[in-house]
Amino acid sequence: MPLSDFLDSLKDNPYFGAGFGLVGIGTALAVARKGAQVGMIFFRRHYMITLEVPSRDKSYHWLLSWITKHARHTQHLSVETSYQAHESGRVHTQFDFHPSPGNHIIWYGRKWIRVERTREKQMVDLHTGTPWESVTFTALGRDRQTFFNILQEARELALKQEEGRTVMYTAMGAEWRPFGFPRRRRPLSSVVLETGVAERIVDDVKDFIGNPKWYTDRGIPYRRGYLLYGPPGCGKSSFITALAGDLGYSICLLSLSDRTLSDDRLNHLLSVAPQQSIVLLEDVDAAFVSRELLPTENPLAYQGMGRLTFSGLLNSLDGVASSEARIVFMTTNFIDRLDSALIRPGRVDLKQYIGFCTHWQLSQMFHRFYPDQPTSDAERFAERALAAHAEISAAQVQGHFLLHKTDPAASIENVVQMRG
Repeated sequence: MPLSDFLDSLKDNPYFGAGFGLVGIGTALAVARKGAQVGMIFFRRHYMITLEVPSRDKSYHWLLSWITKHARHTQHLSVETSYQAHESGRVHTQFDFHPSPGNHIIWYGRKWIRVERTREKQMVDLHTGTPWESVTFTALGRDRQTFFNILQEARELALKQEEGRTVMYTAMGAEWRPFGFPRRRRPLSSVVLETGVAERIVDDVKDFIGNPKWYTDRGIPYRRGYLLYGPPGCGKSSFITALAGDLGYSICLLSLSDRTLSDDRLNHLLSVAPQQSIVLLEDVDAAFVSRELLPTENPLAYQGMGRLTFSGLLNSLDGVASSEARIVFMTTNFIDRLDSALIRPGRVDLKQYIGFCTHWQLSQMFHRFYPDQPTSDAERFAERALAAHAEISAAQVQGHFLLHKTDPAASIENVVQMRG
């Protein structure tokens, strides 16, 4: 039978005709589906705008708070539990709700915005152990100003939450992360140092902050290093905290004895420290000591406590690759244990001894705790305290006053019993 006759016989077959019709419908649906996909891709590329913010970006946590504020009607939430320690020692548990991973719709700027929060289940941050996340904003139109406004509002919201407070950062891997909740700013007057000591440091820091051009014009690296040394409990760290509050700066806490700290990581952390922050290296003598000490006196001299080397520390502070526009404060209880190369000018520009309380400091502290008492009582407290104890730290005096919060006479009479 010729092929043409065979095809004609198939056309007359009712089953073949029905099947041929179904195939045609299926093909048409596939073509329509493909066309819709292509049309949607075209529409998204030319009539929609998207913004992706990964979790490693500094604005990510700002945007989560912003989304929480604007997506109040979403029913899909995730919780972030944190603990806030009050000055009294009481710990308060706080629960923060954020929109969970998925799609959320927000009405903003007279337009609907889709917010998609995604979380990678197979990828985690090796330093923190948290999954990688991202937030994607999608809106109609091609105007980027909408996203710029959102970022600005998120930033202002974060700054408002931190207003009047000092943010503490700690090193997490290769970046700085806020440590706990921002603390209420401590006034400088609450830290009583010897006459002129606080003023000297504050004036030097403010002069440095206010004169960047002076350094640039003379080719001097725009960075400043400070070393506060003296017995423990005399107010070194407290003064730095109060200074940061007075300047409106944050504090970046960095432990040199961290065994995971390497030369490259230290250099990177110092270069990416948040703007308007003080880098605080506490108890630097615990990480590196003088090379001049005999090995019998200190077998670990100059070896360091981890992967960080002494030369790496020096290069991070003032080497070729060290960052600028930076303020570094170091503290130590034993300045004689520090290598002279660490505290030479250029690495440490100002050294200040913070010692035991003097007569003037004791009387000023008495005035601060008991402002309604006469000056004669403050003088009597200072005299009796120095007569009973040759060396008194500010921490001891504060602890003594806390035992007699409402009884200034008892604080004077029982000064002999002040705890050492």
